[in-house]
Amino acid sequence: MVDVVRDQGSVPRPTRRMWLRIFLVGLALWVATVVVIFLTGNPNLIPTLVLLGSFLVPVTFVVWAFERRGTGELTAGLIFSTFLTGGVLGVLGASVLESYLLHPSPWLFFGVGLIEEGVKFVALMVLTRHLRTRSLRDGMILGAAVGFGFAAFESAGYAFTALFTVDGLSIIQLVQSELIRGLLAPVGHGLWTAILGGILFATSRRGRFTITGKLVLSYLGVSILHGLWDSMHSIALYLTLLLTEGERLRPSPQGWLIEPSAEQVNLFSILQWVGLAVISIIGIAWLIVLWRRSARLDRVAPPIHVPPSVYGTGR
Repeated sequence: MVDVVRDQGSVPRPTRRMWLRIFLVGLALWVATVVVIFLTGNPNLIPTLVLLGSFLVPVTFVVWAFERRGTGELTAGLIFSTFLTGGVLGVLGASVLESYLLHPSPWLFFGVGLIEEGVKFVALMVLTRHLRTRSLRDGMILGAAVGFGFAAFESAGYAFTALFTVDGLSIIQLVQSELIRGLLAPVGHGLWTAILGGILFATSRRGRFTITGKLVLSYLGVSILHGLWDSMHSIALYLTLLLTEGERLRPSPQGWLIEPSAEQVNLFSILQWVGLAVISIIGIAWLIVLWRRSARLDRVAPPIHVPPSVYGTGR
């Protein structure tokens, strides 16, 4: 009996480390594309570069998470649909809501966090409402799929925007944008939505998603982490001005501009990266706690089974 359960909850050996093969092959293709673009100057390769660089890390992490799924109902097709559809719906919904609801203010980035985490959360609920079996681990994996899908499409937009400068097209800025966002992708959208997805599935009751106090607090928590992440540049700048003396301000048509000293530039960089590191550590620690809890739950109790009658179908 133990062997059967173990076989059902494990991933066939040939699919293990598929994420590593995908990452290495994708990275080689991305590097080759960069080299060929610089050698030939062929602008037709720019879409290839944007897509490879934007989707490589998100897809890799989704495959890594899929290999650690808890139930057999979590199929590759479901993961792909939540990644693609959830990502597009999230980006479109966030764009519309941010355009109409947000205005320049000190709290702008926290509004962005509330909106983007909210639309990803709703997309996850809509795409997974018909699942018969729900476990904390599967909720984390599906949440990560939606979050990384959002991150991939968002990164593609930032990479495309970075291409255009006052001096014309800049492949260097595009590559720099993809490198930075690729390195930071694992501790961004995928991480936050994985946390929220796990708690959403864990708090399901009688076959329905239930909005509980714990779920609301978790939503606010990941939104705050998101807002702090996005506003870290401004926070680091403010702290730099507060901690240093003799900063030089000069008027300009755009307002007051600062001429930073070398000390200020170094301090600003340190504060910004330390702040991002602290936010990342908090998110990762939260995720690890949930993941370990999911492992304990899998040992002592089966995942929540949703009766087919809940949906009024024979599924």
